Amino acid sequence: MTLRRAWRRTGVPAAIAAALVLAGCTTQAPEPGAGGGGDGAVATDVGATADTITLGVLTDTSGPFRNLGTGITQGNQLWADEINARGGVCGRQIALEIADSGYKADTATTVYRQQQPNVLGYLQLLGSPINAALRGNLETDEVTSLALSWSSFILDNPYQIIPGTTYDLEMINGLAYLQQQGLIADGDTLGHIYIGGEYGDNGFLGAQYYAQQHGMTVAPAKIAATDTDMTNIVTGFQGTGVDAILLTTTPAQTASALNAANALGLDVPVVGNNPVFDPATNLAGPAAASVGNLYVVASSVPYSADVPKAQEVQQAFEAAYPDAAKNYGVPYGYAGGLIWEQILTQACESGDLTRAGVHDAFVTSENITTDDLVASELDFSQAGSPPSRSVYIAQADPAQEGGLRQVVEPFTSPEAESYVAPHQQGA
Repeated sequence: MTLRRAWRRTGVPAAIAAALVLAGCTTQAPEPGAGGGGDGAVATDVGATADTITLGVLTDTSGPFRNLGTGITQGNQLWADEINARGGVCGRQIALEIADSGYKADTATTVYRQQQPNVLGYLQLLGSPINAALRGNLETDEVTSLALSWSSFILDNPYQIIPGTTYDLEMINGLAYLQQQGLIADGDTLGHIYIGGEYGDNGFLGAQYYAQQHGMTVAPAKIAATDTDMTNIVTGFQGTGVDAILLTTTPAQTASALNAANALGLDVPVVGNNPVFDPATNLAGPAAASVGNLYVVASSVPYSADVPKAQEVQQAFEAAYPDAAKNYGVPYGYAGGLIWEQILTQACESGDLTRAGVHDAFVTSENITTDDLVASELDFSQAGSPPSRSVYIAQADPAQEGGLRQVVEPFTSPEAESYVAPHQQGA
């Protein structure tokens, strides 16, 4: 029995489905004798009926990650529309209950109380402060949730699905890539701007680990999510003589830091965790002239990547949302749906679509696939361990749709392979 299982027992418009030509088959309810008491019935409780599975989406469409949150939610809806056109999961249609937190923990807590009685689980729970605020609720209510907080600090919560690589590993891989390209070297000084909390502290943990392996020095600059002007920090980095800038920030803070570096003539590589970049923010106005040194490290495939599934999703998205902003959140939102689809399929095959049954299906899942929308297969069966250590690395490029150009195939550094996450079991 895994630690996660032991804890549980103690305690938007419809898309044009024809635009997606995707493989797969409908998951119907088990045949008689295949589970659920032997009579073909599938057990249900909250958020699942004989014909519908309702999943929650608690996102950010008005706060600092509003463009990313909107793209992810549109990707979620594309998946739901496509799977419903094929007959649903376990003979049931997928319904999404969508709400906005504005990236505010108090708002998210209120909205969660309203949504929780209606949903089987969460297809999207966006934001490190939101996931931190709700972690106790998720455990008490046994609500399995896809956490769009990629912090390894929350891997001790058995109800949070991290759909990819964590912030610490993103930063480790990003720095390893820069060093492999000869952009940084052993003994260098790195300036790191990061938001205090689950997000920034986890990215900083990865930076510290990599620096220790390579005799580097990290000059930290902890900020608040509401801070807007990075000029003084970047000026200080210039005085320190940093060889690279690391960012675990909002897109607006990224723009400020890059603009300041450009104005100062501080021509050094910049590497950031996945939420740092938004084309609507970082490619608008003067910000577009200062993004050339920025590398973005993420589990998710760039919007314009030459990956067959990403191209299919892109085609469907542009048919369904012709006027919408394009960013990497769209394929990631769709990938989240694929992850949930496989978990629900396993629960259905076990004859148990209750919250407990879905949770059991989640914590025993070892080979979740997303057709390369996420950089590797995902293994959720090891308590406390990141489900993946691989990333996509992209460079900001205004010429690309979505603003990012993939620069390497899915990448896993030796340092990422050997890293021990804070809650990793048996390490």
